[in-house]
Amino acid sequence: MALFRPQLERFLSTKLHCGHSSTKTPAKNFFFATRPKSQCSAIAIDAPSSLTDVAGIRWGSASLQGAREEMEDDIIIRSDGLEGFSFAAVFDGHAGFSSVKFLRDELYKECVAALQGGLLLNGKDFNAIRKALEEAFERVDAKLLDWLEKDGVQDESGSTATAMFIGNEKLVISHIGDSSVVLSRSGKMEVLTDAHRPYGSNKISLQEIKRIREAGGWIVNGRICGDIAVSRAFGDMRFKTKKNEMLEKGVKEGRWSEKFSSRVQFNGDLVIASPEVYQIAFGSDAEFVILASDGLWDYMNSLDAAAFVRNQLQKHGDVQLACEELARKAIDRRTQDNVSIIIADLGRTDWQNLPLQQQNVVLELGQAFATIGIVTLGIWMSSLFSS
Repeated sequence: MALFRPQLERFLSTKLHCGHSSTKTPAKNFFFATRPKSQCSAIAIDAPSSLTDVAGIRWGSASLQGAREEMEDDIIIRSDGLEGFSFAAVFDGHAGFSSVKFLRDELYKECVAALQGGLLLNGKDFNAIRKALEEAFERVDAKLLDWLEKDGVQDESGSTATAMFIGNEKLVISHIGDSSVVLSRSGKMEVLTDAHRPYGSNKISLQEIKRIREAGGWIVNGRICGDIAVSRAFGDMRFKTKKNEMLEKGVKEGRWSEKFSSRVQFNGDLVIASPEVYQIAFGSDAEFVILASDGLWDYMNSLDAAAFVRNQLQKHGDVQLACEELARKAIDRRTQDNVSIIIADLGRTDWQNLPLQQQNVVLELGQAFATIGIVTLGIWMSSLFSS
């Protein structure tokens, strides 16, 4: 499925807010954010108002560099080769950009092959879809580890990845790491993914902690072996094919003792690239999907982010502008991370004729006074019983 060519060419003429000249990326039927140089912030500013593919989905994307020394995120959106489905992904790299550079091309190709060019997506066998995407992710990781071994420049490089496959009626997500996907249904928000992190008390985190410990790893301050704060990612050789080398290096650097090292027995990979795969039916009330790196979600909750986007679309209907404004809002909240966002407006909502959500001042005041009354009553009763 191809994008409209005139819109595509305009979108690929993305400029950088860095004083650099505009950058063009020769491509057909796909686009991805250009990685900014040095410490500049990058964002698409010449994109057409709401780039639309033939399925009626209008796309917006933005990447901004936070307080990090390097921009290690990337975005890709493609609308070809999947029999009526569009592909979008956010990559959040660490310890260099090498893994992201490899993934932004290779992951899409492997997914298309595994999904039989989209035939599986159009079928009703979700188990077949899940198995295909699990195999695709694991194949890509094996290729990446081999490439990093041969390259040798950034062999500690790694990246999370959250990929979406969007059709007219459903959404399929394949997810590793701590980016997140949120769906808006008539103003009600649904968080569709869970972060893969080795800390916290939620079900997914506890499962990850258990898996890491059973594999011979340990957690220090929410980090695997005191190092990495995500438990699923591509790359990261030191937690997969070079665990023993990582252990020896830790002894030399004084991070742990030889006695401690001698007791460690690895029984599996500490970081894995096995994705969680989800399938969601849209329904008539589905409005838009937000996919963003943790640079957004760590500083803005899903309710606030989705409500912000919804209000933006009600004001001007421009999904690209809404995406840019959401990224800027995260930066304004002093996020310390890079921020990458993709928004897919599903084209089902008449934003121009949808009334803006108004805050009910009377209701909010009533709730506030009720809260004050309950607190006051509690204090009075406490003092009564203690006297």
